[in-house]
Amino acid sequence: RLTGQQQEINNLIQRKIGVDEENACLKNEFSNLNQKFKDKSQELKDTEERAQKKEEQNRLVIKNLEEENKGLNICCADLLNDLEKLRKQEAQWKTEKSGNDARIKTLETDLSEAREQMKELRSICSNLSSQVAVKQEELSQKDCDVIRAKKELQELENLYRQNIKHTAQQAELIKQLQALNTD
Repeated sequence: RLTGQQQEINNLIQRKIGVDEENACLKNEFSNLNQKFKDKSQELKDTEERAQKKEEQNRLVIKNLEEENKGLNICCADLLNDLEKLRKQEAQWKTEKSGNDARIKTLETDLSEAREQMKELRSICSNLSSQVAVKQEELSQKDCDVIRAKKELQELENLYRQNIKHTAQQAELIKQLQALNTD
């Protein structure tokens, strides 16, 4: 019976070692996921800052272009008196406006791409957050398993000590009975 209990204690110790190893792996995995999450958060922050700067630059460029367009419109109004000059100025203005529109279009495309990138990064961060939550739950469950295994081990050790004590008492009683029997 003692051997069975010893075997059960050994099994519990092995289970505890296994759970501890699994815990270490989960903690390591959790740490890696946490680092990835921090990296992606930083990446998202950097992308948002770049997008914000780009947006500010775009606003300035658009404002400058609008001011430039105002200037061109004023020139056109001033040159209405002279038809020949107006035609030359109009051709120049159209060329410049076409370039400005192309630049605005390019800037709008860049901004749209930056927004898409931000969406993707937000999605990645969200997924990583979910994974971190799952791993934290698993880690919590493993901690509970370790505590339960420790309690079971403690109970078995107590039973083992009681059995040893009972065995010693039985041996003493047998000695006394033999002595009485001899007498």
